Amino acid sequence: MESEGAAAAASPEASGGTVTPAAKKRGRKPKIKEDSQTQQQSGGKMKESSGKKTKQSVDEKYTQWKGLVPILYDWLANHNLVWPSLSCRWGPQLDQATYKNRQRLYLSEQTDGSVPNTLVIANCKVVKPRVAAAEHISQFNEEAGSPFVKKYKTIIHPGEVNRIRELPQNSKIIATHTDSPDVLIWDVETQPNRHAVLGAATSRPDLILTGHQDNAEFALAMCPTEPFVLSGGKDKSVVLWSIQDHITTVGTDSKSSGSIIKHTGEGGDKTESPSVGPRGVYHGHDDTVEDVAFSPTSAQEFCSVGDDSCLILWDARTGTSPVTKVEKTHDGDLHCVDWNPHDDNLILTGSADNTVRLYDRRNLTSNGVGTPIYKFEGHKAAVLCVQWCPDKSSFFGSSAEDGLLNIWDYDRVSKKSDRAAKSPAGLFFQHAGHRDKVVDYHWNAADPWTIVSVSDDCETTGGGGTLQIWRMSDLIYRPEEEVLAELETFKSHVMTCASKP
Repeated sequence: MESEGAAAAASPEASGGTVTPAAKKRGRKPKIKEDSQTQQQSGGKMKESSGKKTKQSVDEKYTQWKGLVPILYDWLANHNLVWPSLSCRWGPQLDQATYKNRQRLYLSEQTDGSVPNTLVIANCKVVKPRVAAAEHISQFNEEAGSPFVKKYKTIIHPGEVNRIRELPQNSKIIATHTDSPDVLIWDVETQPNRHAVLGAATSRPDLILTGHQDNAEFALAMCPTEPFVLSGGKDKSVVLWSIQDHITTVGTDSKSSGSIIKHTGEGGDKTESPSVGPRGVYHGHDDTVEDVAFSPTSAQEFCSVGDDSCLILWDARTGTSPVTKVEKTHDGDLHCVDWNPHDDNLILTGSADNTVRLYDRRNLTSNGVGTPIYKFEGHKAAVLCVQWCPDKSSFFGSSAEDGLLNIWDYDRVSKKSDRAAKSPAGLFFQHAGHRDKVVDYHWNAADPWTIVSVSDDCETTGGGGTLQIWRMSDLIYRPEEEVLAELETFKSHVMTCASKP
């Protein structure tokens, strides 16, 4: 279908609200979500005239978007979060039923200290395609939880959870970043369920990965081919670990209850987590490393981006120096990077300059300056997250501080139609259901067109966050001739029904 039109429709404006400058630190001071009456009583006023205009603009755009939900989406679940979650990831699929599949979902609660920060393991009922009724998916209460999302287990995390990543070989093992130099590894199935109350002791990680010399807050990746972990931090370094020797094959089946983390050695202090030193420490950045990604085909190759506006490619087999360093990759700090799982020549980067850029590793620079294949311009604030679609090699998503989650198709850049002249080249769909910055999202590998996204709502709704699980209508992304044939059949059916007395 001609889906640039859907992109324009999904974002009911042409996004014109007040733009908030990108913050250096991506996590705001969290606030609990209060009801509107409490906010009024506590004097939670918006910043006079400009703030009121911004909120009105956000609310108007949101109302327009919500009216389009039955047309644009096959399914959507909206879940109010009392505390913001800075990360969201799909875990393993647990079981399949006729109309819904049940799957783990990993979230966090970033609190203000009145209760502990937590890592949340939830169970999510994922409605199968073409099951949800159109009139039902837009009838949700923004201030309520979703019946499709239920908290299963709470882990009391030592510090706020800035980033969650699951191990592809076994998604019951996850890594987390907090405001410390260490990476924490958790076997979420064997961790005890905790009650998060003030003064409660933190949960004990199954492994602690050491090697950074300063806080490592956001840059975190798990290797798709080997049990390797990659991290970047304020010490300007990229650190690689192998957790191969600490994982057993016990518990890899989702129905098994065995631990998948080996606790080696006899004696010792059983109250302390075992630690693992680095396999390699890589130096080449001149500022904080903000994101890292593994090559989809080699555990020895990876890339990193940072606040020095550089994209660096590394190969662990050739030493700890950069293989390729691309300077001036963007016109601002780089926040995110992702390597195409279908084509290992293609790398995406997202930046505080509001753009997403696509690079080909075979032709990265010209005179030492980055030369992208294409620059995607569809956001009005800093891009926080980019990720390739697991199902189609030319599709990817980007989320930003403007509250939008854009789905792009780079194959369409050269096929821009007159009907979509007002939308940016390559823009395929625009999810405008969040009212504040979209800090993370994740495509569902078990159901590739289903996406989970989270926003930190501190500025627009007074605190907390919003979790949304959504799937655009398949009439948007299926081949045009296939969709037209189906619509023609539907038209014939309608005409037949209308002619009956």
